[in-house]
Amino acid sequence: MINFNYETEFLIQNERRISDWILETIHEEGFKIEEVNYIFCDDDYLHKLNLEFLNHDTLTDIISFDYSVGKIIQGDIFISIERVEDNARDFNVSFDDEIHRVIIHGILHYCGYKDKSDIEATMMRDKENYYLTKLI
Repeated sequence: MINFNYETEFLIQNERRISDWILETIHEEGFKIEEVNYIFCDDDYLHKLNLEFLNHDTLTDIISFDYSVGKIIQGDIFISIERVEDNARDFNVSFDDEIHRVIIHGILHYCGYKDKSDIEATMMRDKENYYLTKLI
């Protein structure tokens, strides 16, 4: 089950289509879903979580808490709409493209993809691009 929660005035357009896309990604990666909660929020909200749980005094676009066990995905994904807006401008892409990239980025982490090294980051970006082409 995919749940969308809003701590800001932003709303996902066509939640059903986005939810189906996420589920297809999970299944294609060989996983099953228990529950994933997306929480869309602002910078202040996410910054507090970053300080409290990760001891990072920085702004970020996404924080995910992974409760998955084996091949069963479960977790909470917090996304700062303000960071996504800024990143879209910085990368010269549309807001929709950037929000979709961040949405699937969290799921790919749950599927075992990392992005700490340059090689991992390249693989993650390739997977993001692949799944973004499936959202039509």
